[in-house]
Formats: sequence, C-alpha cells, structure tokens
Amino acid sequence: MTAETAADTVAERPSHPVIHPGWLRLCHWINAVAMLVMIASGWQIYNAAPLFGFTFPGSVTLGGWLAGGLLWHFAAMWVLAINGLVYLALGFATGRFQARLWPIAPAAVFSDVKAALTFRLNHADLSRYNAVQKLLYTGVIISGIVIVLSGLAMWKPVQLQELTAVFGGYEWVRYVHFFAMAAIVGFLVVHVTLALLVPKSLRAMVTGR
Repeated sequence: MTAETAADTVAERPSHPVIHPGWLRLCHWINAVAMLVMIASGWQIYNAAPLFGFTFPGSVTLGGWLAGGLLWHFAAMWVLAINGLVYLALGFATGRFQARLWPIAPAAVFSDVKAALTFRLNHADLSRYNAVQKLLYTGVIISGIVIVLSGLAMWKPVQLQELTAVFGGYEWVRYVHFFAMAAIVGFLVVHVTLALLVPKSLRAMVTGR
C-alpha cells in the first residue's frame, strides 16, 4: 500500500459521530457540581430543623452550620436555576429532548428494566436512549424543576405566597422539597453506577464522541 493509498483510506474512514454537543456537556457538568453543592448544603440546613427522626452526618454536609449551609445553598441555587433554564431552552430548541426522551412506552420500560436486572440491557448505541434512560432523565428534569420552585417558595413564602400555596403551604413545601431532593439523589446513584458499568458513556460526556 502506497502512502497516498493509505492517506486516502484514513480519509475515507468515518469519524466518530458527536453524541453529546458541547452545550449539553457544559450544562451537564455545571448542573452536576451545582447539584452536589445544593444537596450537601441542603443536608446541613435540614439538620437545623429535621423533618424526620434522623439527621445527616456532618461528613456529608457543607457549610459547617445553618448560616454557612444557607450561603452555599443560595449560591448554588442561582447557578442551578440559570444553567437549568439554558439547558431546557436549548434542549427544546434543538429538538434533542423530543428526539431522545419521547415517547416513553410503559411496556418498553418494563422490558428494559427486566433486561437491566439480568444484565442484558444493550448499551452498544449511545446515541439512542433506552426506555429506562428516557424515564430517568425525564424524571430528574421534573424533579429539578420541582426542587427549584419549592426552594423559592421556602425562601420567600410571603412574597411568593401563591407559589407556596401551590405546594400546600409552608409546612408541606418542605416535604415536597425533601422528596424532590431524595428523587435526585436516587437518580445520581443510578446514574453514576451505570456510568461506571459502561465507561464509554462517561467518556462520551467528556469528549462528546
């Protein structure tokens, strides 16, 4: 094979397609950091007035005390809210959400859950989401919206009393906020576990390919 033939062969080879565009990867990692800060600082705030009969260990909280937790929480809240709005706007504007996340068929979810539990779920094509991924990603987007809105209602219950009322009042909005947090933490556990089991999915979120 001559040098020219070899060059032509390399040129004809298809490059790896872009699975995750740059804006998505940037939003993903900003959201990840902001969410981790919000969770850890939120646990610090929770410990000051627990809803249930337990508190979170100090080793997994952020802020050191109530005021410190609040400072971290509010700072991360604005990052998460602004970045989340950019993520949602671009996701819908580019058609990515419509193409990747819908439709979600219950029968497909059941089938893919069964395949996942038996370690037979196919991850060969990262450009296509299976039904479980569609459900999880849609669920965490909804949980993210709920946690931001309920957080605003807790922060300004008088000024945003109409929003607080939507959640059933100040006492109930705390429970809504807590369970939205629990849903996001559950998603993160599953998400990180799958990323470790399928390393190429993590690489794709870094390089885009």
